[in-house]
Amino acid sequence: MDGYNLALPRGTGVATYARTLSHCLHDLGCKVDILYGRRVHLGDAPILHEIAFLDPDGVKPPRWRRRLRQFAEAFTSPFGRKAQVITIEGQVIARDVAATLPYFDRITAVPDLIHTAMRHFKRWGTFLEVRVPDPPAIMHWTYPLPIRVAGARNIYTLHDLVPLRLPFATLDDKKYYYKLIRKCVETAGHICTISQRSKADIKALFAIDDSRISNTYQSVALPAATAGQTEAESRQYVERVYGFGWKGYFLFFGAIEPKKNVARLIEAVLKARPGRPLVIIGDAAWKAAEEVTFIADYEREVQATGAPRRIHKFSYVPAPHLAALVKGARAVLFPSLYEGFGLPVLEAMLMGTPVLTSTEGAMPEIAGDATLLVDPYDVDAIAAAVTRLDADDVLVADLAQRGPGQAAKFGIPSYLARLEEMYAKVLDLDPV
Repeated sequence: MDGYNLALPRGTGVATYARTLSHCLHDLGCKVDILYGRRVHLGDAPILHEIAFLDPDGVKPPRWRRRLRQFAEAFTSPFGRKAQVITIEGQVIARDVAATLPYFDRITAVPDLIHTAMRHFKRWGTFLEVRVPDPPAIMHWTYPLPIRVAGARNIYTLHDLVPLRLPFATLDDKKYYYKLIRKCVETAGHICTISQRSKADIKALFAIDDSRISNTYQSVALPAATAGQTEAESRQYVERVYGFGWKGYFLFFGAIEPKKNVARLIEAVLKARPGRPLVIIGDAAWKAAEEVTFIADYEREVQATGAPRRIHKFSYVPAPHLAALVKGARAVLFPSLYEGFGLPVLEAMLMGTPVLTSTEGAMPEIAGDATLLVDPYDVDAIAAAVTRLDADDVLVADLAQRGPGQAAKFGIPSYLARLEEMYAKVLDLDPV
């Protein structure tokens, strides 16, 4: 599998998907190679290879070498790239990042692979070919990338088609993205996706035969520290660190970007005026200027007037704190405009926290009957749902009880079975 999202400086939902997949592949008895194109340093001392893997910005090639490489790639990329094996010897102390690392048996790398492949695809319209020593039977790309591994059956995970279905919500070059997805569908050994909604979108826009696409859904395993956190420990964080009452606030967590619908959520909460505030945990991503400006202005007005604070905003909290805040919330509010899956909903249900989410995208099939569903475009509907959750203890208790059972449908055992079935199909084997 690729390490594209695993190498990003800030984790994303796709990084969680890739990390979980790596451990599940190990559980299935597979030998796991990870191909990196960013955490790469070839040459000099071996310890620099390891540092580059654990700290992507810690080792950079000289500027002249980067410029020479980019100049030469136009002439050399049609001949492909050869990956090299990176040895990880444990010389770098990695305890702080151990929980974020994937499982792997072998690391291979190609310097500047991702950018080279993108430029190659724009220039030639074909995928960059990578030659890996002792290539795997299957190369599972966890994201649509214009790359293929020679000698392997190449699978591409298409999480959703948001840039095409909800184009104003992303900064992607839509023409490039359309050509990339079309080429993935045309040339892949198989297409993997993560919901029936995404599968239907892919089939509708690209006319792929049903035999060449599988919905495996996805799963998430809570870290041991989170899973084992007692209510008493969670209360310590919620009440003593942040000063919130237990079950005394609503929570949104995730990136602040257009498809997350944070602007309408804020408007709905201010309109509903519930007895509990809204806590927002998330960093501003693309096209979030209006939400960020509003929150900043709101903060200044509260400080100036002494009005009751109805919104609290944190860009980041440590993972144990986030788990405690999810567990301690009256409900998680996640009225997204579109999700291919929606990990925050699954995570909240897994921890027994009631959820308000959307009737759009994959949310209804992930949430089942265990959440309160609303039209995410209707501020009044969101406000009415917040009012219900604020006042109706019976509803809240019912959703809290239903959530873990619904989340269990996407647990690791069922995910392993779906992965095994897909890989068996690709390799023409009978699943065990």
